Amino acid sequence: MIGLLERAAADRPEQVAVVTPEVTLTYAALRDGARRVAAGLRARGIERFAVLEPDAAWILRLLSGAAAVGSEPCQYQPDLDAAQFAEQAAALGHDTVVTRRTDLPGSLRVVRPEELDADPAGLAPYDGPQPLMIRTTGTTGLPKAARHDWAVLARRSAATSPRPEQRWLLAYGPQQFAGIQVLLHVMAAQATLVAPFPRQPRDGLAALLAGEVTCVSATPTYWRFLLAEARSTKATLPPLAQVTLGGEASSPDLLADLEAAFPTARISQVYASTEFGSIASVRDGRPGLATSSLWSPENPEAVLRVRDGELQVRAGTGMLGYAGDTADAPEEVDGWVSTGDMVEVVGDRVLFRGRSSEIINVGGVKVHPLPIEERVAAVAGVRLARVHGRSNPMVGAVVAVEIVLADQAEEREVKEAVRAACADLPRAWQPRSIKVVDEAELATATKGGKMVRG
Repeated sequence: MIGLLERAAADRPEQVAVVTPEVTLTYAALRDGARRVAAGLRARGIERFAVLEPDAAWILRLLSGAAAVGSEPCQYQPDLDAAQFAEQAAALGHDTVVTRRTDLPGSLRVVRPEELDADPAGLAPYDGPQPLMIRTTGTTGLPKAARHDWAVLARRSAATSPRPEQRWLLAYGPQQFAGIQVLLHVMAAQATLVAPFPRQPRDGLAALLAGEVTCVSATPTYWRFLLAEARSTKATLPPLAQVTLGGEASSPDLLADLEAAFPTARISQVYASTEFGSIASVRDGRPGLATSSLWSPENPEAVLRVRDGELQVRAGTGMLGYAGDTADAPEEVDGWVSTGDMVEVVGDRVLFRGRSSEIINVGGVKVHPLPIEERVAAVAGVRLARVHGRSNPMVGAVVAVEIVLADQAEEREVKEAVRAACADLPRAWQPRSIKVVDEAELATATKGGKMVRG
């Protein structure tokens, strides 16, 4: 991170690096700020720390400054409840937190970002490890944290050609792995990061409409909400050069909607995770991954394979290991680790069927919510959809559907169409309840920009 920033500042010192609601910084100013943070961390002897900060300009200075002296930062959701933060920070051994918040327990050592502003003159060069701790989104429980090294994470970005004309929207939280990837790409491309806060789809849409953005990377759920917001407000979407999806499976109808909304954009799907890093990507407009990305005797260098319907990745790919309690760490078998992603090989494609934790057990029948959700979302009159399990005393759970209606759609007709769309599914897979909700209610079922199913 610090190496990419130093290079960008040397090549394009006056190029705008980051735009936030609080500040606009050039690469030269960002580099100088990072150096001052590095000096502040060194002067205070801070070797590892938590970060509770919404402003991306401060985050870039803190992350880059930490990398410059080998201090290990770990970001948390900036608006996390104080009691929850204290619990999670204790679990990871974080007793020092850099934040501008004033509501945290007195047991924590609180350092304001501006208190790390120190003179970098005489700061000794550092060429050791550049550690970074990245927490998972915690969609299936208490978030874990993976240990990474900036030098490893930046390998893919090292060959990126400068693209100063690019303006990337920060739609992911910078505390997420995908958000870190966006930060690295922007630094490597010597581009501009546009970082509104809050980072909700309507905020991203506002940035698009203001003409500030040319490239966007976001979860499929984020894209669905952004397109729905654009339709409801009758907004005319500007052209984009790059559209990237990651973090969840992308359905055929969403890919078609994005192609129609942004006909001049290159559309990429990225498969990555906090634990395993960036693994594969496709740009052919089709859902899933190509089977050519799977290991075989003819493709021995591939790092992916399918076993018992679950995608596995070659051990040693990605993180250095989990921090703290490693009881839930992925188990290595024959040099491979299960990802928790359920897939199906159909023809020349590896199609995602959801997370193993999302499987709905209907009377002993394992039901994957994602294929049902894709069917429902493609029904005329459905703007957004979510499929999940609902407790049932007879069979343990049944399939339930929540939908947001499109404008002028009639509830009874849409519900009938949803039932018809699922009529040929096995009986256990057919929805037993269809509930109409508003967009705000459905949004509460997202975490880390992803839909929570199961």
